[in-house]
Amino acid sequence: MAIFKAFGKNPSGSRLAQIAESPQYRNGAFQNLSPTKLMAGNQSMVKNLWRFLNKPAATRPTRPVPVLKTDLKKISLKETTVVWFGHSSYFIRTNGLNILVDPVFGGHASPFPFGVSSFTGTDLYSVDDLPELDVLLITHDHYDHLDHRTIPGAAAKAKRVITSLGVGSHLVYWGIAAEKITELDWYSSVQLLDAISLTAMPARHFSGRGFVRNQTLWSSFVLQAGEQVIYIGADSGYDVHFKNIGEEYGPFDLVILESGQYNENWPLIHMMPEQAVQASLDLKAKLLLPVHWGKFALALHPWDEPVKRVLEKAAELDMDVTTPMIGEPVILGANYPRSNWWIGL
Repeated sequence: MAIFKAFGKNPSGSRLAQIAESPQYRNGAFQNLSPTKLMAGNQSMVKNLWRFLNKPAATRPTRPVPVLKTDLKKISLKETTVVWFGHSSYFIRTNGLNILVDPVFGGHASPFPFGVSSFTGTDLYSVDDLPELDVLLITHDHYDHLDHRTIPGAAAKAKRVITSLGVGSHLVYWGIAAEKITELDWYSSVQLLDAISLTAMPARHFSGRGFVRNQTLWSSFVLQAGEQVIYIGADSGYDVHFKNIGEEYGPFDLVILESGQYNENWPLIHMMPEQAVQASLDLKAKLLLPVHWGKFALALHPWDEPVKRVLEKAAELDMDVTTPMIGEPVILGANYPRSNWWIGL
């Protein structure tokens, strides 16, 4: 049944044997750099599920979210441009390349057509709006990053799919040709053009689309695009890897970091907004684009609290932040949207 196919397929056979050789794979699962519990203390699964199913009204906006419809097929070839689609999905145009990151256009961050629905107004973009892609980049296999409704169409437009080690098993299961897929372990790189490369780096998170966890890897990525460097942060709790990456690859012209869907019950696998600002400083960032908010309610905080807390801490620590509407272009060196578009929603 199609609904079960949405869960994907974990690595097995020769693919699993290759994964077992990774330094990150120990005791039958991928591991973080630091010991990382998914839940703090002795949390009740039943109580947490009840809270999630009965989230406060403030976790969703009361009115449609404003969205700007940018023609992605006509974006300038001269500047590096980033277009955010809400949550952790975005399009990067740089040095003549089109890169799409973690697209979720299916309306739900869930395997089911009724779970975790997107905010009203945020689904203006679809696969049909995409230009031909040089790279489809998937950071890890969670439903709010790897959408089985979106991936086949997006992959059909892409010359290649780059992802974390093991995630290719899901993609092949959904009909994407294995020869089109490149899976990266941490610290490994792929050259896109002479002056453009993607390097997989650590993140502090976990993986899994069912009850079995950590059978595929989760990664952040460094995009070296000519003279510009962009950090694609993916999902990550705060840890020493940000400082390490900043020392090796920084300063970064732009860092794209998660700042939402946090909770005191899972403090090690997602960052609080203030930690996202500190991570930007660790990375030696010139500009922060906060993501992982604005489209889905996966936690219990008010839907617009992440960006408010980011801006408050950024003002204190003198970190430059851009806050585009969904679809509003961020152009490096030229256009950094800063409107408070969420007010009144």
